[in-house]
Amino acid sequence: SFLSSPAAMNTDDALISLLVMAGIILLVGACRQLAYRGLRRTTNWFNFAQELTATFQICVALWLTYIFTVLHGWTLAGSVGNPASSIQQFYKGQLGSAAWCLQTGALALIWMLGFTTGHSRALPDICSNPIQTTISNAFGLEFLFSFLLHLTLLQFQAMSPTMKVHLVALLITSFVYAGGHLTGAVFNPALAFSLHGSCFIDQFWNYLVVYCIAPCAGEGFFYFHIWTDKDP
Repeated sequence: SFLSSPAAMNTDDALISLLVMAGIILLVGACRQLAYRGLRRTTNWFNFAQELTATFQICVALWLTYIFTVLHGWTLAGSVGNPASSIQQFYKGQLGSAAWCLQTGALALIWMLGFTTGHSRALPDICSNPIQTTISNAFGLEFLFSFLLHLTLLQFQAMSPTMKVHLVALLITSFVYAGGHLTGAVFNPALAFSLHGSCFIDQFWNYLVVYCIAPCAGEGFFYFHIWTDKDP
């Protein structure tokens, strides 16, 4: 995984980044209120102002995704956090069968403990249906995201951990931008189940294919067709 070696986290920088994000979101809200008060009678300019501020806030949200991914990379060195990624360790003999099952079970359990509102309400809620495209397209997206992530990690495995964590964060942010509105760009079976547990109950096979089989298949395809060619 990209969390392959320890690196110190700059807490002050992280706090400043979060405060900046909060300030920008408040600023966007204020701008939209001003636009409503001053431009609502001129439809074209009002629509322009609304779209401008909305796009700006979306960019802020993507930047927030980037920041949090970097923070995870800095603070969770040596961890995998994704059952699809742990398959590679299992294939290479770095994890025994029992250890792999325990690790995968731990990942699923931790995601399901409900540390956030979204996770704690996922199971009892009605399925929010995050798949906004055909099942085949959704499978292709999750497969591709998983494959590209592991391919990038291989190509830049010699890069310093400090730089690599930024590269991976940028890649994941681009995935969220490209596919977040279609599948959520999860490519993590444990995370998907914790967020959309009720969907797995209502449409088990569809969600199993998209959020479990697709990312594991993407990682497996990468390992068998690319990684093994580079192993001594």
